[in-house]
Amino acid sequence: MKKVLLLLLFGLFLVSCKKDKVDATNPKAFQSSINDMATSLNTLQQVKFNEALYILKTFGVDAEGDVNEINALGKLINGMKVPGILSLADQVAQKNGIDWSSKGPPSLGEMNIFGNEGAKESDPNDITASSLDILVEPVATDNILGAQSVKVLPRLVDNSGKNVAFSGSALETVMEVSSGGNRIFTSKNLMQDNNFKGFNLRFASLPAQKIIDNKIDITVSVKTTKKTFKMSKVGVDVNPKALLMPAGDPELNPANPTAIDDDLASPDLSNPAENGGTGGTTGTTKPIGDPKSSVTKFLNNLGSQNFKAAYDTSDNPNWGSYETFSNPTSGFGGVKNISVKNVSTNSSSANAASVNATYDVTDKEGKTTALQVTFGLKNVNGEWKISSYKIN
Repeated sequence: MKKVLLLLLFGLFLVSCKKDKVDATNPKAFQSSINDMATSLNTLQQVKFNEALYILKTFGVDAEGDVNEINALGKLINGMKVPGILSLADQVAQKNGIDWSSKGPPSLGEMNIFGNEGAKESDPNDITASSLDILVEPVATDNILGAQSVKVLPRLVDNSGKNVAFSGSALETVMEVSSGGNRIFTSKNLMQDNNFKGFNLRFASLPAQKIIDNKIDITVSVKTTKKTFKMSKVGVDVNPKALLMPAGDPELNPANPTAIDDDLASPDLSNPAENGGTGGTTGTTKPIGDPKSSVTKFLNNLGSQNFKAAYDTSDNPNWGSYETFSNPTSGFGGVKNISVKNVSTNSSSANAASVNATYDVTDKEGKTTALQVTFGLKNVNGEWKISSYKIN
């Protein structure tokens, strides 16, 4: 009788020692707490819990390599209980466009973030393929704005180049973007079948100052159980006007071919002989009015097809001649109407200003596009002239 009582007490002691929240004080404690939390769940809940941990380890932390990812995951969820972990995984999946939900059926196979991912019987991630193919095509393109992004579609193919059919997998898929040999952007997702929607790479997420010759290299890797497939597209063209511009004075933007060193751009006004006795043409007279007035005038003239008046409010070499500016195919000549929603001055000094504008532009084919644009302006003999144009 005493032995039975001791066994019951020992069992109660073990139950009471089980952890119900993550303890990430060290790797052993982390794994032990995760195992304790999993054993308190039914079989289906355990599968979704393990899937949630995998989502967070793969997409919720910024680290390279399994060990570093595990350590980063521990810091992320330390002290959290099962419901909080599932909720956080839902948020991460939604943010990364992953078709996964903590309330949905099991969809990622057998997930164990601590275990050895060797091949298992009926392993959904053990895909037989010959190579990886990727298609890169511009999207969100029109004759006024140019391409705003590219679609990157990876596909696993067999020896004949045909797509390999599979489903129910969870293949970690990574896209890396580089330019001039330097990596500038990384994105991850899960390929669950060969109808994977791919990556939508927005040019606005790429920093203009890191793009060399307006070209990028795109590398995609897909990790199956036994092999990681990798493929690159080199020399993909980008739209320089759609890139992420550096903060500060638009005139100093390295993506703007007219941007040059301050010492060369600004003549010494204290030395008339150095600038022909005139003091130059830019910044010599204090500008009149708010720079946003020039932007409003530009948009109103553009919307009423008064392209000459719109062109006259600018001093932007990137727009070229009036004929180039008003070209209906490659310039602003295709604009039919503009509906301005908001114009506000972002920053302003004696010689330069930045103005944000939100508006809808309708082309002559009836297509309407909502835009958020940052205009750079400069002081030209007391007038604010548009000198740069960046779609956000």
